[in-house]
Amino acid sequence: MQFFQGIFSHLPTLETDRLILRPMKMSDARDMYAYASDREVSRHVLWDAHTSIFQTRRFLRAAIRQYRQGLPGSFAIALKESGRMIGTIGFMWVNVDHQSAEVGYSLSRDYWNQGLMTEALRRVIAFGFDDLRLNRIEAQHDTENPASGKVMAHVGMIYEGVMRQRLKNKGRFVDVACYAILRSDPRL
Repeated sequence: MQFFQGIFSHLPTLETDRLILRPMKMSDARDMYAYASDREVSRHVLWDAHTSIFQTRRFLRAAIRQYRQGLPGSFAIALKESGRMIGTIGFMWVNVDHQSAEVGYSLSRDYWNQGLMTEALRRVIAFGFDDLRLNRIEAQHDTENPASGKVMAHVGMIYEGVMRQRLKNKGRFVDVACYAILRSDPRL
């Protein structure tokens, strides 16, 4: 676990053609609030839409605290051209014994359907295999959000099935589609 704690307490900055994936910081509050307050963005994830900038700041403080503790966490997704934060992507958990992890993400609605999340997920998967030395990376999505599954498929994740009523989200049980990619699988 020491290995992972060191990486997560000093989360690196990763780049793609259009994005910078970096640790979140308090100065991201306004950018994050702009998309995290959108009920459509929060509709299929386990967090509720932010109702105030203070709630967003609390979230950022908690994320920064996770970094300090060396716990798995998320990157801010920022546009290379402007530096504006438009989403998050990262590790929900890491299992050291089994060299596996789960990734999750969210993105401002203004940037949906532009291939940005595919770009970010592809880079985080490479980081998971190359830097964290994982063997398996998995992700899941509410079956009522098939666009998220398309992102997973575009990076080479394999659909593994549906877990019925796996999660309770916003007062109702939801079915969850599961995807995974192994180190030995081709990456797209």
